[in-house]
Formats: sequence, structure tokens, C-alpha cells
Amino acid sequence: MKDNDKETFGSRLKNAWNAFFNRDPPRAVYENIGMNYSYRPDRPRFTRGNEKSIVTSVYNRIALDVSAISIKHVQLDENDRFVETVDSGLNKCLTLEANIDQTGRAFIQDVVMSMFDEGCVAIVPVDTTCNPIDNSSFDVLSLRTGQILEWYPNHVKVRVYNERRAVKEDIVLPKKAIGIVENPLYAVINEPNSTMQRLIRKLNILDAIDEQSGSGKLDLIIQLPYTIKSELRKKQAEERRQQIESQLAGSKYGIAYTDATEHITQLNRSVENNLMSQITYLTSMLYSQLGITQGVLDGSADEKTMLNYQNRSIEPIVSAITDEMKRKFLTKTARSQRKSISFFIDPFKLVPVSQISEMADKFTRNEIMTSNEIRQIIGLMPSKDPHADELRNKNLSAPSGSTDQAPPTNTTINPTEE
Repeated sequence: MKDNDKETFGSRLKNAWNAFFNRDPPRAVYENIGMNYSYRPDRPRFTRGNEKSIVTSVYNRIALDVSAISIKHVQLDENDRFVETVDSGLNKCLTLEANIDQTGRAFIQDVVMSMFDEGCVAIVPVDTTCNPIDNSSFDVLSLRTGQILEWYPNHVKVRVYNERRAVKEDIVLPKKAIGIVENPLYAVINEPNSTMQRLIRKLNILDAIDEQSGSGKLDLIIQLPYTIKSELRKKQAEERRQQIESQLAGSKYGIAYTDATEHITQLNRSVENNLMSQITYLTSMLYSQLGITQGVLDGSADEKTMLNYQNRSIEPIVSAITDEMKRKFLTKTARSQRKSISFFIDPFKLVPVSQISEMADKFTRNEIMTSNEIRQIIGLMPSKDPHADELRNKNLSAPSGSTDQAPPTNTTINPTEE
């Protein structure tokens, strides 16, 4: 073994650490590491009956699709075209880690779901390079979603999860220091008489009826052979009711006997109403207003349906989030230097594999994408050939003066050499 190998092995052995090996057990046992919960305390939870309704599946589907879109802190050119990604704390929060508990994608999903539930959500920069209240030039190091409790002229009271204490705290922050995103679909989802709220109320009524019908009650009316007007007859009727209840409760199969002159009427039969038809109508109306279909939810929608869904539902939500962060988290100087926050939708996600080759040929032949960019989309490693990074039509010969000359297409054969 060489000396370098000995030093490497020795340093590795000296600095090695194992999670199950503890050299100081008392410290690990008695050290106060903070509050503990049996569930995740910072996880968003629905309110106002949303957690009891099937509309949560619609919220979750839209939030997942929004979080799948890449949001970056970028540098633009003089024509507002994307040039490169800015290496900043804000870009790290959006692409890698928003806080100690959430990735950038999970944070965007949290923002959308909280916005749907409450109608308006606050994006709070918890850790920054300097005080955002006194200094407008700062870089964001961590982000959290906050519930807006009270509104003031220039401030808002928000409830934000404090990761250092593992509790949610109410703090007052200026509007200029935090992002406030209102649901673009507020009139459809959050208004008191909107389609979504009416659907939630109808679904809650249906749940209450189902729970009542399955509660185990018999709901019987007993017709006795005498009129019940005096107190004595009422007392006899009450005793008779208690006798039938005791018979049913004490019987193994719930059987009771009655007199030949008594009649029993059962009331808990299914009652026909138009509740299900109203729910079906409101569901179809909601889907049309959101630009969503059943095929979008179960994954069977075609490319045109998904494109309509992205343009009518997903794009307004992503634009609202990025515009607010651009307005609050980027200074005027940064915006004058053409820095921005942009989102990028991958159009190849909706393309089947059978059409990838045809699209790749068109994009490379028309000098829109290079070969390595196409290889990256289909999941292949980039080629080391320098020509694979050239934005050039490979079907044409290289221009004059270029070192890359196309091979001759035909060769003249001397008849005497045959």
C-alpha cells in the first residue's frame, strides 16, 4: 500500500461517522432537540370543509401540475430572451431547497394548495442576507407559505411555521417584504356562492344523508289501537315503545313482536331527490370553468385537451406566482439589469415516443435545437462529438472555410482499375 493510500485510509477512518454508533450516549439521550410531533407540523391542512370533500383531488391535481413547471431566477437579454440562470439564493429556493423541510417543488405545491384553500396566500422570506424591511436589496435564503389572518394598509398578519421552535407563529410583516398571491380562479373556487363552494355544500349534504342512513337507526312509527290524548294513554304508549326497544336491543337478530292491532311504519327508506343530479351538474360546470376534464384527472386526456388545460388553468396560476415574486423579491436595479423570474413548460412531456424522432429531425434540421439537446430530452447522455453541440443542419454541407467539411457524395472510378 502506498503512503498516499495510507493517508487517505487513515483520514477516512479518523473522520468517519456512523449514525448508529454514538461515543457519548448520555449527551444523545438528555440533549434537548426541541418539540416532537407524531405528524408533520408544517404540512398544509385544508379548512372550511375542503378536507371532507372530494374536491381535494382537484386541488391536488392542479397543484402537482403547477409544481412540475420549472421556475428559475434568470438573466434576460435586451429582447427579454432567456440567456442563463442566475446563481442566487432565490434560485436555490425555487429549484433545490426552499427550507429545511421542503424542496423547491414541494414548496410550490404547498403555495398552490394553500392558495386554493384560503383564496390568498403569503410567500414569506424567512431567512435573508439582510433585513428586508429596512433594505430593499436582499437575497432570499429560505421561503415559507403563510396564512394571512388580518389585513392592514401596509402590513399583514401572517401565520408562518417557525422551524426553529416547530410551531406556527403569528407575525406582522410589511406587504413590500413578502409575496401575496391571490387565486386567479377566486371567483370560481373561493367566492361564497361560487361553483366550487356550492358543490362542496352539496357534497357535505350528501355525506350527512349517507351517514344518517347508515347510523343503525330504524326510524319506526308505531300505530297503537287507541287514541293518545290523555296523560294515561301517553304513559301507556311510552311504555309500549320502551318494550319494543328492549326487545330489539336484547334480541340476537333484532326481532320483536307486536299486537295484531298495532301497525309499524318504517321511515328510513331511500327518498328520491334531485341531489345527485345537482352534484353532477355542478361538477360538469366546475370542470368547464376550470378548463379541466375527467381525462385530465385520470391521465387519459389527449394532447389538445392537456394544452387547453395548461393554458386556461395552469398558466394563470404560475404567472400569478412568478409575477408577485418578481415584483417583491427583485429590486428595481435587478430588473433594470434584466434579471427576472421565469417559468419554463416542457412541451415534450405531452409528446408520445412515436413522435419524438419526427420532431427531433424537424428541430435539428431547422436549426432550433442541437443533437445533444435532443439527446438530453429523451434521457440519453450528451455525445462527446463536438459536432453534436453545433446548431446546424447536418443534412447540408458545411459552409466554405469551415473545418468541418462534408464527405464526398460520389467517387469516380477509373475503368482501368476494375
